[in-house]
Amino acid sequence: MRREEGEAGRKGEREKGRKGEREKGILDSAHVFCPLSLLSPFLPLALSLPPAPFSSLPPRYTATEKMDDKRYMLRHFLAALAYRTQKALRDAPEGFGDFQAGNDVRTPEELIRHMTSVLGYARTFFIGGEYRPEPLPTFRDEIERFHDMLGQLRLHLESEMPLTGLTEEQLLQGQFSDAMTHAGQLAMLRRLHGKPVRSENFIHAAISAENLTPDQPEPVAPDE
Repeated sequence: MRREEGEAGRKGEREKGRKGEREKGILDSAHVFCPLSLLSPFLPLALSLPPAPFSSLPPRYTATEKMDDKRYMLRHFLAALAYRTQKALRDAPEGFGDFQAGNDVRTPEELIRHMTSVLGYARTFFIGGEYRPEPLPTFRDEIERFHDMLGQLRLHLESEMPLTGLTEEQLLQGQFSDAMTHAGQLAMLRRLHGKPVRSENFIHAAISAENLTPDQPEPVAPDE
């Protein structure tokens, strides 16, 4: 009887000890106990390892693996600029390019030329020199030149040609953001002209860095 009581007591002590170990953070896997303190010397090494590839990146990323993340994002920004500019120009009424809103506001045609000038200025930080676009005969010509400039900037971003005199962050906060602001002004002028642009959820827009042309897709999620 005493021997059975002794064995029961020892068994209870073992179970109590195991419970205490688990409460202290000891890993229990297949009845193998490994104190966390034994793993601590390896934590700095684990944290220093590079992250695993992000498998959900769009497929086109594989074609531009040499491009760093900053330039990749700038390239997509240019695509968004192309999309929003055409959003403001699509189905514009006749004579919209010459629309005068008053008080020395640029006409849509002048705005597009200015946007090309701003982006041409950005390009000089890749290739040097100066850029001052001369007026073209038609509004359509101005639009085509603007999209051509977008394409040239995209090629510079995809190449290993360095920026000289400013950083990618400055390019974004300066010339690129300036041009995007003017795309919004084009949309405002459409409303003032009497034919406003239909709103949409731009999060779902089919924007592609491979397409910087005037031929942009229709809205995927237009507002009702």
